[in-house]
Amino acid sequence: MLDYKLVQALAVVLEEKGFEKGARELHLTQSAVSQRIKQLEEYCGQILLARTSPPQPTEAGRKLLKHYLQVRQLEQELTETLQGNNQEWMPLSLGINADSLATWFGDLIPQVVQAEGILLDIRVEDQDQTHRLLKNGEVMGCISTQKNAMQGCRVTRLGAMQYRLFASSEFHKKWFGEQGLSLKTCAKAPFILFNREDQVHHQLFYQLLGELPQLATHYLPSSEKFVDFIAEGVGYGMLPDQQSHSLVHQGKIIDLAPGASVPVSLYWHCWNIQSLALEHLSQILMETSKSVFT
Repeated sequence: MLDYKLVQALAVVLEEKGFEKGARELHLTQSAVSQRIKQLEEYCGQILLARTSPPQPTEAGRKLLKHYLQVRQLEQELTETLQGNNQEWMPLSLGINADSLATWFGDLIPQVVQAEGILLDIRVEDQDQTHRLLKNGEVMGCISTQKNAMQGCRVTRLGAMQYRLFASSEFHKKWFGEQGLSLKTCAKAPFILFNREDQVHHQLFYQLLGELPQLATHYLPSSEKFVDFIAEGVGYGMLPDQQSHSLVHQGKIIDLAPGASVPVSLYWHCWNIQSLALEHLSQILMETSKSVFT
């Protein structure tokens, strides 16, 4: 039978991204934490943690971490139920894409936290990358573009965020005013991307131009500043309707390709366990999706 003190040491070292910080969190010496993980590896008969900087779980370590987090969640909820009104805070780790966090999901956070007494641990990744966090056992649920459920998880489609191409009026006049959008003008004008994994624009350019221009690119991994940069004329880029509507109405940005958009379908993935916190969050997401998404 697993000794969960040993498994906890593994989990905390991974969560804190180091033995020293993990030991401090557990109120143990670094040597004691190392010994616990070594004992766990001896019990399992394989290496669970790559001693890199920061430490990384092996495939077996990821499976064990996921198991531990599920057990911890269920135990915390059971304790709260047995103790009645003596509520304990429940940590809930989620993988959320930046655009959702900056718009509709961010508005849900007070409702979720106040209703369930949850301590949120939100990891921000591109919507195509959040699924990896769930697969690795780092989060209990995620919003992702992946439509297929992993083993031990369930999935529900939320809807689609529509992305369109925007710029300020001044930017449009300077770079596209006379010639419009073409491979040549799009390549010359500075473009803004969230990060190097961001590929939503590929589909739009193929729609408009038949191929992807050689873009001069700013990389800006902040949804809020991303919008500001476009409105201030620093560059042009893709925005979801949830972020662009008010700015269009205020005349701060314009749609560079009216009628052209890229739908990005989003799915809610979570562990298939009987967790009150996950069930409540799933219910809120389903209700919200009816008004937020297309």
